[in-house]
Amino acid sequence: MTREEKSQVIQDLTAQLADTNTIYLADISGLDAITTSNLRRACFKANVELAVVKNTLLAKAMEASDKDFGDLPSTLKGNTSLMIAEAGNAPAKVIKEFRKKSEKPLLKGAFVEEAIYVGDDQLDALVNIKSREELIGDIITLLQSPAKNVISGLQSGGSKLSGILKTLSEK
Repeated sequence: MTREEKSQVIQDLTAQLADTNTIYLADISGLDAITTSNLRRACFKANVELAVVKNTLLAKAMEASDKDFGDLPSTLKGNTSLMIAEAGNAPAKVIKEFRKKSEKPLLKGAFVEEAIYVGDDQLDALVNIKSREELIGDIITLLQSPAKNVISGLQSGGSKLSGILKTLSEK
């Protein structure tokens, strides 16, 4: 790979890192071709982009990026696959589901919405992260709840009041 090609790859990676808020680093070494193909297929279905990258080029792209990746560059040892997605928990769900059949991929680290997770032990925490849409749905549900209670109280109170008036008028 020439210097120009490396420079172009670093620029492309820097642009990708700048455009997304969800980046996972995983180790998929040791997977055979069929298993790797199945992993790529699972990533595609979950709308996760999977790419194998050179550690040195990714480290330089992280340095060139305006984001603070903290300890994430220290995980760039051995084989590294970059997983990029819109939803913060999508790559974690793919990894967890895939590990039911295989011991790989191993999570090296993740950068999700300015938070940094290092180590495979963080996988369960990442799976439980709610996406932006899920959080908005929860907020809307919470905001609707008091209004629904007031409306149902008024509706039930009206029927009770009319029942009392009817009973009094009959006496």
